[in-house]
Amino acid sequence: MTRVSRRRSLTAGALAAAAIVAAGVTAVPARALPAKRADTGARIVQETKLSARQVDVTIDSPSLGRSVKTRILLPADWSKNATTTWPVLYAFHGGQDDYTSWARNTDIEAWAAKYKVIVVMPEASNGSYADWFNYGKGGTPKWETFHTTEVRQLVERNYRGGARRAAIGNSSGAQGAVSYAARHPGLFKHVAALSGLLSMRGVGIPVMLMLTNASNGQDPFAIWGIPYADDANWKAHDPYALAEKLRGTKLYFSAGTTGRPGPGDPNVAPWDIGLLSEIAIGANNKEFRTRLDQLRVPYTAHIYGDGRHNWPAWIREATTVWPSLMASISARKA
Repeated sequence: MTRVSRRRSLTAGALAAAAIVAAGVTAVPARALPAKRADTGARIVQETKLSARQVDVTIDSPSLGRSVKTRILLPADWSKNATTTWPVLYAFHGGQDDYTSWARNTDIEAWAAKYKVIVVMPEASNGSYADWFNYGKGGTPKWETFHTTEVRQLVERNYRGGARRAAIGNSSGAQGAVSYAARHPGLFKHVAALSGLLSMRGVGIPVMLMLTNASNGQDPFAIWGIPYADDANWKAHDPYALAEKLRGTKLYFSAGTTGRPGPGDPNVAPWDIGLLSEIAIGANNKEFRTRLDQLRVPYTAHIYGDGRHNWPAWIREATTVWPSLMASISARKA
């Protein structure tokens, strides 16, 4: 009986392995997983090779209290045994999306393949790119710690990521990228924010954020706290309030303003949420730009007219800024 069960087990395992190989996906055996942990104890518990240059890793994160995935694109000349390191670009996704967002919606693999660069696309869920306030109690989830400490250290310690880093983000990922740059000066050489809320405490913006997070099924007050009552914590995460700390980081930010579809956008009704929200975000980006001008902090801004809060606009902006991002981290052409 035992012999038959074992044979069936082996046959099932062989079929599963064959299916994985046929799909071009390879699961790395546990004994071969990257062994170096982050300072928090975060570790890689699964590595799936989607192709020769594309890897999905599952990270057991103490900061989140659970395991989540991150996608990594590796340059053609990458080797785990190399003595050199590679520059790293972090691509942060927007709300109601996941770590596959940039790969699903753009040609980021092709963009990356032209350079000797590692691209990291971490899970952010609807975490708003912050260690949650939780009514002053702190605790999980700590998305900022996950991104800026755990993911970063795991990439640098296990995948030869270097200290030359840049970041790009869309929507809430744009706000997160700029907030991280301000809260961790020197973390990124260059940050590109595409349609992000960069003045979180502007008129009407806290309400907009509260409604958005509530619609995601979250307690909106747990993230940064109650607007105005917990203003100190909101201020501590607000790119507008932290603008002086962005001095020395190369900045690019963009947003639409007219509430009309741009090139490649779907032909939707004028009351479409993607059009209406971009009007508010465009005005918000102008406010952030004014603050940078007051402080004489250098930046590049593309506050354009027509354009919806969607991927066609973000792809246009990303392809425009990509060469500059690569140059900022000295990523050489492949």
